[in-house]
Amino acid sequence: MKPGGGHSPDSQGATVVISSTVRQGRDNDYERWQEKTTEIARGFPGFEGTELYPPIAGEQNSWVVVFRFSSIRQLTAWLDSEVRRKLLDEVRPMLEEPASQEVLAGGTAVREAVTAVISHNVRPGREADFVRWQEKVRKAQERFAGFMGTEEFEPVSGVQDRWVVLLRYDTREHLDEWLGSDSRARLLEEGRDYFVDYDVRKVQSAFSGWFQFGREAGDGAPPSWKQAMTVLLVLYPTVMILSLTAVRGFTMAHLPGYLAMFLSNVLSVTVLTWLAMPLVNRVFAAWLVPGRSARANVVGAVVIVLCYAVFIAVFGLVGAVVDID
Repeated sequence: MKPGGGHSPDSQGATVVISSTVRQGRDNDYERWQEKTTEIARGFPGFEGTELYPPIAGEQNSWVVVFRFSSIRQLTAWLDSEVRRKLLDEVRPMLEEPASQEVLAGGTAVREAVTAVISHNVRPGREADFVRWQEKVRKAQERFAGFMGTEEFEPVSGVQDRWVVLLRYDTREHLDEWLGSDSRARLLEEGRDYFVDYDVRKVQSAFSGWFQFGREAGDGAPPSWKQAMTVLLVLYPTVMILSLTAVRGFTMAHLPGYLAMFLSNVLSVTVLTWLAMPLVNRVFAAWLVPGRSARANVVGAVVIVLCYAVFIAVFGLVGAVVDID
């Protein structure tokens, strides 16, 4: 791993990034299969967590799943296991083509970013040239807004024969600015002397800053639909309570509407980030963890919908007494 080498890959954790193009109409089947796969992987030694990212409309038509293990040895044991081979046979009819995967030995987990996973098929004998070229690329990336860092992973003998680079920017817009830039186009043209081909996949979580679980819990970011349901669960009562309290105070103080709206948003974000979301993360921790069974997912979703109903009923009663605009 570069930069920051000098560590044994087996002591630094290991990650596999798997990209799958699912046949039209089979997305739900694939998602259920992935939940089953995660439950089985959870029982293997060294499993730390997994994250599943659906396709991005207009940008990326593949599903991306990330599995993290404590060591490359433990990750390889999972990848080469008989149970996983059977799972791959099961998913094959759902896919347009065989899934691609990159194994990363070591690395630092960063969720407060949008990450591009870029794999290169380096020409034999041009490895040193590729490394020097990659350093030029990094220096160019640093000049673009939102750059957060890059990590380079060499091939893992017997496991992964492609060079992989993780590139992180603070937002998708900033990442896309670099990916679509003239500077990158010129560097790619130069780099074709050193690699045969390359592949880019983006990994992003819609509400990553509000959903962070410790590595010791073996959990990654929840699926996007759980994040959205949970954010709505706390957003609605937060906005309603602020409307009944702070916003009314702003109105009585005769603040301009645009300023009252700004202050209201500041309060909403503050309450969500430091009070409401940490609380709901603790209450629904077991449900938010990726890879829960289909039954557990349904039960949790029903509970949250019931909470919606309770909030609507409560504020409906309040509205009968207090005029809520």
